[in-house]
Amino acid sequence: MKDDDCTALLRWAAPRLRLRLEGFHRVRGQVCKRMGRRLQELGLARVAEYRDRLESDPEEWAVLDALCRVTISRFYRDARVFDALRDELLPALLQSSPVLRVWSAGCASGEEPYTVSILFRLGLLPRFPQARLELLATEADAALLARARRGCYPQGTLRELPTDWRPRVFSGPAVEPCLTPEYREGLIFLHEDLRARMPPGPFHLILCRNVAFTYFAPSLQREVLAGLVSRLAPGGLLVVGTRESLPDGGVELERVAGTLPIFRVPGAR
Repeated sequence: MKDDDCTALLRWAAPRLRLRLEGFHRVRGQVCKRMGRRLQELGLARVAEYRDRLESDPEEWAVLDALCRVTISRFYRDARVFDALRDELLPALLQSSPVLRVWSAGCASGEEPYTVSILFRLGLLPRFPQARLELLATEADAALLARARRGCYPQGTLRELPTDWRPRVFSGPAVEPCLTPEYREGLIFLHEDLRARMPPGPFHLILCRNVAFTYFAPSLQREVLAGLVSRLAPGGLLVVGTRESLPDGGVELERVAGTLPIFRVPGAR
């Protein structure tokens, strides 16, 4: 598929999917390759034919929506964010509650929620031995969720995880080691799209990174943000991606760790 044809298709389709074209700037090439393969599968030669298919087949919109989901996930991605959670912010929450309830929204293949599990057990439990973690992870892509439940990963996804943690957390083949059972305990994976449904909460920590505030249209971003904030426990924290900004006209939040994208409802402690 030619780049101009792909861009035109995305410009036409994105508003109908409540996505924003600007969010695809860094991953457009990958999305275009996927859409090109889809046209080949359907035996279509031109983008106009695919538009006609979308207009006549409502189920094809769900296929296109899945093609537009691009996930880049690693353990301990954006290390400064997880360092701040481990060293200051989560200890403060554990001083007032022995149970830490966490939601990873749009968890992709599971690196993020497993990172929270590792951080909790290796970074927090030594200081708070009575603490307990309740960890929920949701994802709209069933294939990614299956990989998350399997819990085995290529070495490249581990490169940001603290080196001394790796042999304590992973075992098995060197090419694709698997998490040991201890780091799976208390973690629940659910097949859910946060655009349609959110777990009830409340949560002390919600991570919604590199999904809603990158790809969703501004109006949908505001709806999602309101839903996330309504599920925060008093003093709870919301973490978004380091390249993301919260939508204008949405819920007002304050940063709690300098310039890092970690937020809290103003005045909540």
